[in-house]
Amino acid sequence: MESVFREEHGRLLASLVRRFGDLDLAEEVASEAVEAALVHWPVHGVPDRPGAWLLTTARRKAVDRLRRDQAYAARLAVLQVDADRAGPAPAPDAGVADSELPDERLQLFFTCAHPALLPEARGALTLRCLAGLTTPEVARAYLVPPATMAQRIVRAKKKIREARIPFRVPGADELPGRLPGVLQVLYSIFTEGYTASSGPRLQRLDLAEEAVRLARILHRLLSAEREVTGLLALMLLVHARRAARTGPDGELVLLEDQDRDRWDRAMIDEGLALVPPALTGGPPGPYGVQAAIAALHDEAADLTTTDWPQIVALYDVLLTLTPSPVVALNRAAAVAMRDGPEAGLTLLDDLADDERLRSHHPYPAARADLLQRLGRLPEAAAAYRQALDLAGTEPERAHLRRRLDELEQSGPDTTAHP
Repeated sequence: MESVFREEHGRLLASLVRRFGDLDLAEEVASEAVEAALVHWPVHGVPDRPGAWLLTTARRKAVDRLRRDQAYAARLAVLQVDADRAGPAPAPDAGVADSELPDERLQLFFTCAHPALLPEARGALTLRCLAGLTTPEVARAYLVPPATMAQRIVRAKKKIREARIPFRVPGADELPGRLPGVLQVLYSIFTEGYTASSGPRLQRLDLAEEAVRLARILHRLLSAEREVTGLLALMLLVHARRAARTGPDGELVLLEDQDRDRWDRAMIDEGLALVPPALTGGPPGPYGVQAAIAALHDEAADLTTTDWPQIVALYDVLLTLTPSPVVALNRAAAVAMRDGPEAGLTLLDDLADDERLRSHHPYPAARADLLQRLGRLPEAAAAYRQALDLAGTEPERAHLRRRLDELEQSGPDTTAHP
């Protein structure tokens, strides 16, 4: 039943918010409906439409609560004005078909990622409301104390309530401006799951899988939006490598050393099928281009047979779409594979003065690797030390320590700091 509750939570909450206009009330009665299901379903069986059962139960509990608290009901009536303008809501005691729910869930996507909310609150609300994570689970996702996360979520809900942020899908004229924010929230959640910012593990698979699940939902709701397709394709093509990215003891395994037989071929095939629609029908978007890069990696038999010229060309396109030092760093690594380490190092050195890379450990790690390949071992050792100081997870630090130890054992001159 836990999987049913996790799958239905976002749809249930979205429908309740759409009807009553208040996240707090919606969360409370949704929890009560789940508690009722835990009592009722083991005895009578899981209903054919569990989402409809939960929604009907939660609505009745909400109506009962509002009848007992007239002041609360009056406040919700004011908050409901904007939602009513967006369209009629079904009656509180009406049966609800499962097919009615997804559009309301889409409204909640855009509410959680509203630009009026602070960036750190958007992802937290998305995980809390659409993924169904508890506040302590969201706190662990963002590596903050539960009390801090609870305050953050409370403030976000208060902002929604006081600013009367509407629970609705943006109109056609608003969608291009609002959709990137929703996609960025999902991508940020996935990125933290793909490589954690800190901690004992390289990957946060629970977060990555929730991001993929939410991206699937969004794709079902907005399948005509090419960047939604591109984001889902990117997540699938990258997440397919999850089993090979770490060794038996959780150690980091680089792409060139991964056992590609451990990659999830079904997930790769699903992602590959999404790349063409993400890139056709108009100018490419950044997620579609990144998905195409990931596809080339996944299609290659090994590192040497990877189509590096095409990957560099795609990074050229990506730099025009999202000019950032991280994209430039990744392009330099691809150039090194295509043209040799000297060419890649020249590009990396051109980025040396960019402040945004000062705390980004992959930059000195990439320089260290290229310097080592060029035989410039003292400089490589210094770069490894810099990367080691910046690395966030223990598997990354352990990998860098091993590389540094190998260099220091190769000769005494590598131990001196420049």
